[in-house]
Amino acid sequence: MVALPGIEPVSRESTAAVIARQLRDAIMTGALPPGTQLGETDLASRFQVSRGPLREAMQHLVSEGLLRSERHRGLFVIDLEPGDVFDVYLARSAVERAALLCALRGDRDAIAAVLEQAVADMAAAADDDDPAALSTADLAFHEALITASGSKRLVRMARTLLIETRMCLTLLQGTYQGVEDRVEEHTRIIEALRTGDADTALDLLDAHMEDAIGRLLPGSSLKEGATQVS
Repeated sequence: MVALPGIEPVSRESTAAVIARQLRDAIMTGALPPGTQLGETDLASRFQVSRGPLREAMQHLVSEGLLRSERHRGLFVIDLEPGDVFDVYLARSAVERAALLCALRGDRDAIAAVLEQAVADMAAAADDDDPAALSTADLAFHEALITASGSKRLVRMARTLLIETRMCLTLLQGTYQGVEDRVEEHTRIIEALRTGDADTALDLLDAHMEDAIGRLLPGSSLKEGATQVS
């Protein structure tokens, strides 16, 4: 094995990485709601760590766009303004269209089976009247689709987008008359994927994104552009 100066084996996840992951999860699930101020003293006590790794972890989330820094005030969980919500879905549409095209060239039956499990989990969460589990399953569908692309860069690009999407899904919960709407949208995408019907699959994905943005931002359209959002 060729020695590389400055490169050493990684034995375990760093403390800062563990803290960043837990904060990321808390933001995604809403345990840390948008606008929440993060106090170093309180968090250091909760994590039982010094401020060094805590600050490192929070700076990671600032660079990911999940925390914002306000001069003389501190760090806050981002608020998703209408323009931000629009931008999240605009970026997701581009990433997921690319992922879907890759998936169509892969093992479609295997990919469809994974996606069907996510849809089954959505239905089960609805039966249990568990909105949090429903959002988790919804997100798992899209994460699985992106992972199925086999593109590490698409997966990396989607990481923060999916966290921001989870924040949006809380707002979406009250816009559906029943979970059947969401299950049907996802199921039709799976059917088109399984048969290899690229045009239909892409049209359905576009419609799915348009439906979400229309519910979150009435009167807005991804096709018409961000000028529709004030």
